[in-house]
Amino acid sequence: MKLYKVKKVVTTILVYIELTAVAVAILYPLAWVLGSSLNPQAGISRSGILPTRDVPVTGPDGAAVLNADGSPKTESRIAVTLNNYKKLFTKTSYGRWYLNTLFVAVITTLFSIIIHTMTAFVFARFRFKGQKMGLLLVMILQMFPSFMGLTALYMVALNFNMLNNLFMLVIIYVAGGIPGNIWLVRGYMLNIPRSMDEAASIDGVTKLQLFYKIILPLSMPIIFFIAVTSFMGPWMDYMLPRYLINEDAKRTLAIGLFDLINGTNADFAAFCAGAVLVAVPITALYMGFQRFLLEGLMAGANKGE
Repeated sequence: MKLYKVKKVVTTILVYIELTAVAVAILYPLAWVLGSSLNPQAGISRSGILPTRDVPVTGPDGAAVLNADGSPKTESRIAVTLNNYKKLFTKTSYGRWYLNTLFVAVITTLFSIIIHTMTAFVFARFRFKGQKMGLLLVMILQMFPSFMGLTALYMVALNFNMLNNLFMLVIIYVAGGIPGNIWLVRGYMLNIPRSMDEAASIDGVTKLQLFYKIILPLSMPIIFFIAVTSFMGPWMDYMLPRYLINEDAKRTLAIGLFDLINGTNADFAAFCAGAVLVAVPITALYMGFQRFLLEGLMAGANKGE
């Protein structure tokens, strides 16, 4: 019994050590970005997560203290400012980038919910020729990384005169999410008893009414899951907008934030302020729909029959 208790205590200590290490590895960079966004200095804070400002050192008589080379001696003191957030909206096009990204993410989410759920409903509730082949094709499409088609997508956008067009991004994001989301939603819908379909058909309910009156309300957990994932894709993507968007007025947040730290006039503190604002919608979505996300992920992972 004593040996068992010792092992249990050691195991518990090791588990807490691991959890603490993971928490520090995750939270420290976040705290550093937040602290840098409040930093009066444009560069990277040398004092870690605390925002600081260099101030001259003065002697008892109020005169400036000099270094050995004759330059004024300075020291770092904690200072907090919101100037970096103001700079984003006054000296850059951050507000426009934010609205562009929000537009693409919201429209992508709406069309993804409509198209992906209706397609999954067809595969889950209908029997037709070529159904298994269609599902197999959808599964194969999941195996190819999206960046393999960047050159082809660029040529399509060029030929259709849709470069620097936010709707082109929406079309690609919605189409790219079809393979994975169809399997998830179909797996969830297969768990809904078919006896409900039979009872509804006896009452004279059409297939479309069956979808939006019965199946859709029962599938809310998986719908919330694909809504959040569909929103996150455009919100955090950099590669595709960089290929297709060149105009400053059509830029998304990922491109704009990258340009803030790329070049001779890089402003790391303003970049951190922009990164903090980018995290707000995602954090709110996860906190608000955490329960639905877990339910949808676990249930949708079951592919059914």
